[in-house]
Amino acid sequence: MDMSDAATEQSILTTCPRDCYDSCGIRVVLKDGNIDRVTGDPDHPANRGSLCGKCTLAYNGVWRDPDARLTKPLKRIGPKGEGAFTEISWDEALREIAGKLSGLIDAGRAQDILTAHYTGTCSIIANQFPMRFFNHIGATEVEPDSICNLSGHVGLSYVLGESAKGFDPRTAKDSQCLIVWGANPSASGPHTDKHWLPEFPGTLIVIDPIRTPTAERADIHLRPFPGTDAALAFGMMNALKATGKMDADFIAQHTVGFDELEPLIDDWSPARAAEATGVPEADIRAASEAYGAGPSMLWLGQALCRAPTGGNAFRAAAMLPAVTGNIGKPGTGVNFLNGKGTTRNMEMGYLGRADLRKGDTPALSHMDLRETLEAMPQDKALILWNINIAASNPDQGRLLDALRSEDLFTVVADLFMTDSARFADIVLPAASFLEFDDVVGSYFHLSVGPQTKAIDPPGEALPNQEIFRRLARKMGLQESSLFEEDAAILAHMLAPLGLTFADLKERGTIYPDAEAVVLWEELDFPTASGKIEIASEHAAADGHPRVAQPDPLARPANGRLRLLTPASEWHMNSSYDNEPRIRNRTDPATITLNPKDASARGLKAGDTAQVSNDCASLTLRVLVDDLTPPGVGWAPRGRWPGAAADGLNVNALNPGLRSDMGNSTALHGVEVDVAAM
Repeated sequence: MDMSDAATEQSILTTCPRDCYDSCGIRVVLKDGNIDRVTGDPDHPANRGSLCGKCTLAYNGVWRDPDARLTKPLKRIGPKGEGAFTEISWDEALREIAGKLSGLIDAGRAQDILTAHYTGTCSIIANQFPMRFFNHIGATEVEPDSICNLSGHVGLSYVLGESAKGFDPRTAKDSQCLIVWGANPSASGPHTDKHWLPEFPGTLIVIDPIRTPTAERADIHLRPFPGTDAALAFGMMNALKATGKMDADFIAQHTVGFDELEPLIDDWSPARAAEATGVPEADIRAASEAYGAGPSMLWLGQALCRAPTGGNAFRAAAMLPAVTGNIGKPGTGVNFLNGKGTTRNMEMGYLGRADLRKGDTPALSHMDLRETLEAMPQDKALILWNINIAASNPDQGRLLDALRSEDLFTVVADLFMTDSARFADIVLPAASFLEFDDVVGSYFHLSVGPQTKAIDPPGEALPNQEIFRRLARKMGLQESSLFEEDAAILAHMLAPLGLTFADLKERGTIYPDAEAVVLWEELDFPTASGKIEIASEHAAADGHPRVAQPDPLARPANGRLRLLTPASEWHMNSSYDNEPRIRNRTDPATITLNPKDASARGLKAGDTAQVSNDCASLTLRVLVDDLTPPGVGWAPRGRWPGAAADGLNVNALNPGLRSDMGNSTALHGVEVDVAAM
């Protein structure tokens, strides 16, 4: 590059706001005021200069493609689902939305205004500020985590009183053992997988039915059949007790209910657990020995709670640190997610302002959304932002039928014409993370980073928060907090960290605590007892057993397979399926079968199989590999259904199975028939 080229370049530090453990640092290079390239920040502690493949392609591709982006408000002019729209002004779009919502509110039907959102962006203002509007008008929020991991939050909260306070990954230097249980960092935290895990100084144990790239590098890989994780936890506790690795003093001082748990532990020898789970007894004992030697860390992933008994599995796994004292000391802890409020002192409730809600409208589970849309009266309003329910929700076929209703008034705010947007009455163009200022905090690393505006949004696109400010004005609402500007919110959120947003933009990602933090060091658990609740009155009051149970989920019968639909290397939920270079790498949709299952069905690699149950029938390309255990089919999620010939993706096979806790998804309990075409 010659000097004249260098003089025109400018670098801006920002942070990836995707739903990922990493929250990577990004360096946006501008040339003559336009983005030349989006690359990794070499000084960022998590990604150290690189971006994962999917982000590299999308952020240098479809995210910046003006022909792919939504740039003006649109109004439907054809049947829902066909994607026929005409451009309208913001004033016309907001006037039509305001009229519909005001009519429902004036009729005493604010609860029939439904809003669904999730992690289309995880930057704090764009992710949460719109809820001020919906809380103020009394709308029904579709509980975001019910489509993902709510059962894990509920189960872990029964034990610790809090589910979003785990361990500081920087304390791994003091640890001798790490269990990664039901997480696949190779797909959902690729830089954590690339850097943090290989640098772990002790024994790495991965518990996952699938031999993921992370599992392939583990010192010990345990492969329980899906739904048998609780039995595995009890077998490990039995081995810990037999080898004297339980911490009697810790149990006596900092837990309640061990006397109720102990008989169950005694009943579940490693041999019995091996029979129930399919994990060799010797491996159960080896993993227990490594964990019991301590100090040890436990990472509980999203997949663990997505079984019909997922909440119980979380409670059972959380017993390992409870009975060994592997919590509250360097190199220990149990981590599900690290919340920015519980680990970085950011006032997260300030963003969505639940206190603005005047009534007591209960949240709705995504498991109930389709049925709610079908129920009378059907002239409801559905406002979608940060989410693509047509791709991600269960019972997909019937949900799409519900979205076709002419009675339902649907509004979608998005960057792209997603499958959900094609069913909308009004589509609103949203700005991307490259186009407005915000803040991002990792839900694994205890970091905070700037999301820095690099360029203006295309056309008339607006950040989520500005869309709902304008809608509030159009409706004549008077609540001042609905109009608070981004700069004031950022100042408020960063004040506890002693930072201004200008400081953060200059420095890039920072750790509010310069040294590693030992979470739970005071052993002050926010439970009713103030201790780890091995036996939980709260759980009992909610209709669950007082203690975690070892019982394995029944295996599929009649030749069916359990279907697992985890994240893949190339998708982030459904955020990247419209990037052509990613589509080229992932077409066609596949199901991976164990060689035994493929042979039993007369299938070989490259064949097309019919994958079906009572909900739907899909045609998927067959891959054959023993990375999938016998009895399990593996079909990664993330594809847009509209791109498929039959207009469906793997979520069409999920009838809306519910986990045992939180009215949350149990998609990893889905069973299918797989047959040659």
